[in-house]
Amino acid sequence: MGIAEDIAGAVLAHPSVSEVELIGSRARGHATELSDWDFHVAAEDFGQVAADLPGLVSPYDPIAAQWDPLGDYESYLLIFSGPTKVDLIFPDVARSCNPPWRVGPDTLAAVDAHFWDWSLWLVSKRRRGMTDRVRGELLKMSRHLLEPLGIAVIPRSLEEAAARYVRARDRLETRYGFRLSRRLEEEVLPLVRASDGDHYRPSGLRS
Repeated sequence: MGIAEDIAGAVLAHPSVSEVELIGSRARGHATELSDWDFHVAAEDFGQVAADLPGLVSPYDPIAAQWDPLGDYESYLLIFSGPTKVDLIFPDVARSCNPPWRVGPDTLAAVDAHFWDWSLWLVSKRRRGMTDRVRGELLKMSRHLLEPLGIAVIPRSLEEAAARYVRARDRLETRYGFRLSRRLEEEVLPLVRASDGDHYRPSGLRS
């Protein structure tokens, strides 16, 4: 497992965590090389675990670490160099879906992390031939994340979504007067552009 096993072990060592169980395609043996590592986490004191998670994972240098804005349960989403995606899911802690993003200088970094995490997850679905799932998620992404950035067109592919997103984000960086780290983008964008089932090649796109 590598980094995934390290993270599972670090979380299991927390005094309020009673179990960390691998689930999903990795557990079933149906994963691709980019499939995420999903772990169910049983916690006696979720609040304490949630407060301690950033410190638990920081020694492993995650490129992104965020709470899932859209899941039915609390999930801590991590991406490490490779890229490797690790999701810590707390099935006993239900939550409501967040509204669409409010985009501003204080939220742009979180929006960026969410976009690339979402894109990496969809690359793994695309590699498994889940075309309908990808289309449905692109519609969801458009409503929740792209429209708040001013992108009115629903993307027809992951590559088109990335192209439109990058242009919109870059314009906002210019407006706000700062530049986000490109470390996460550099890990995920080449995979989005890979011709492994998403053959649309946009040119001259305008948001």
